[in-house]
Amino acid sequence: MSKNYIFSSESVGEGHPDKVCDTISDAVLDACLAQDPRSRVACETYAKSNLVVVGGEITTKAELDYNAIARAAIREIGYTHDDDVFHADKVLIMNCITSQSPDIAQGVDAKAAEGKESEEQGAGDQGLMFGYACNETPELMPAPIMYAHTLGRELTRVRKSGKVKWLRPDAKSQVSVQYENDQPVRITNVVVSTQHAESAQHKDIKAFIINEIIKKVLPAHMLDKNTQFLINPTGRFVVGGPQGDTGLTGRKIIVDSYGGMGRHGGGAFSGKDPSKVDRSAAYMGRYVAKNIVASGLATSAEIQFAYAIGYPDPVSVCVNTFGTGKVSDEALEKAVQEVFSFKPAAIVKQLNLLRPIYSKTTNYGHFGKVDDLKSITWEKTDKAAALRKAVK
Repeated sequence: MSKNYIFSSESVGEGHPDKVCDTISDAVLDACLAQDPRSRVACETYAKSNLVVVGGEITTKAELDYNAIARAAIREIGYTHDDDVFHADKVLIMNCITSQSPDIAQGVDAKAAEGKESEEQGAGDQGLMFGYACNETPELMPAPIMYAHTLGRELTRVRKSGKVKWLRPDAKSQVSVQYENDQPVRITNVVVSTQHAESAQHKDIKAFIINEIIKKVLPAHMLDKNTQFLINPTGRFVVGGPQGDTGLTGRKIIVDSYGGMGRHGGGAFSGKDPSKVDRSAAYMGRYVAKNIVASGLATSAEIQFAYAIGYPDPVSVCVNTFGTGKVSDEALEKAVQEVFSFKPAAIVKQLNLLRPIYSKTTNYGHFGKVDDLKSITWEKTDKAAALRKAVK
């Protein structure tokens, strides 16, 4: 049954404290993979005030200066102003990294071990992962999250251009979209909060964000005279980033995925190498769901699969097209398993994941980025024809 409703999704900027931590964790991962593609990395970062703690489990042949990696990531984000408590050159960095547990490594390694049921590479943990796609945008992503990301990207682009001196790194955006008969028809509300210099006036910030950001990047046909704009609604946002709030890797999983429109299995992405199915299988899920929609077999598709630690095959695969499928969901499940392999090693090979590509995924969503398909391989739609053939 078609529905009429308003759905909201949010995005956050690179300077948001949680995204600062995601950025550092993915920078560490990329540095490891650049020297040693077989690195096992589970990097977690914590940030508060002028303190950064980089921890986790890393087994690698790479020789790295983790402090330098963290400072470079913070500098690239833009925390370099003299009045920043959280400053790239001044933060205190604590290194709490150990090696991967041998018990976990035994399950992931592609070799026999006592008590292990297969010599194949197994999943790095148990868990469930989802992939989702729909035809609401050219990227085959839900409209609310894509619009929220678009605002954040443009705000960052303008800030890093240096043309607007009062902009600072921390920012959030949120877009509410009205649906009629399950299709997006208009934007009802836009919220943008951006950190700013002490000298900036609220009326100037509001006018700039509405005229130079919102109206320049959101589709004009989705905005109307009744669209409400809420800009820095507290009236002031000078204290931001880890000075204003604690940051932690992996706390923005809904921002990272589908903005709440598609389900999420609960596992974070950033800082994890592709032996961790929390990340690689979620990317695989997006790849499958996007190809289903691109094939024309459904206008909306979600896939779920689940794993047991150390075991190579998923313990379940489930496809749901929410009543939009041209064939039954059961037929699609069969076709999907014929066209794709969900074994962890096969996912890594199909998507070419043993490369330092992950810093490109950290901000503004891990899905829907179509401008670099050599890196973001899970956004390709190269299996659409194979799926159509498999259901016949």
